[in-house]
Amino acid sequence: MSSIVNRKFGNRKLRRKPITILLVILAWSLAMGWLLTSATHAQSATPSNQIGTVDVVPAQYQLGQQLYLENCSTCHIALPPAVLPNQTWKNLLQDGQHYGVQLKLLVDPPRILVWKYIAAFSRPLQQEEETPYRVNSSRYFKALHPKVKLPNPVQIGSCVSCHPSAAEFNFRRLTKEWENSQ
Repeated sequence: MSSIVNRKFGNRKLRRKPITILLVILAWSLAMGWLLTSATHAQSATPSNQIGTVDVVPAQYQLGQQLYLENCSTCHIALPPAVLPNQTWKNLLQDGQHYGVQLKLLVDPPRILVWKYIAAFSRPLQQEEETPYRVNSSRYFKALHPKVKLPNPVQIGSCVSCHPSAAEFNFRRLTKEWENSQ
């Protein structure tokens, strides 16, 4: 008789193990889903008008962006890297002659950090496309401004007329005139 009782209770223990394992897996999945949802909502909780830059910059590129802004925005409005192709940026970083002004070139490691930031956020040059050195010759700049009658010549300083926070590297904020035109 005791062997029959032992078998009945032994079978119950075996049946409970898979159920326990399933419950643990279910609890783990729910906890991970909740954590991922919390993390996703925390990242998107920042309103786009407070982000400031054109793109949210991951931590690995933030120092490069900071160095870019420190070195470029002291003389003119720093452009978002996507406005020009990466070949233009590469040439600008390697040439001390900068639109008629002789500049002291960045040296490594700051140059590498700036290049990694620019390379991550600029666009590739298309085949057969000439490397643009002016904003008004940039195919991407024109694509970003399809309804805008641009001044001739386009100058970096004229960005402020539509992007009042361009000096703070915020190209998301537009003047009232352009806010609803897209």
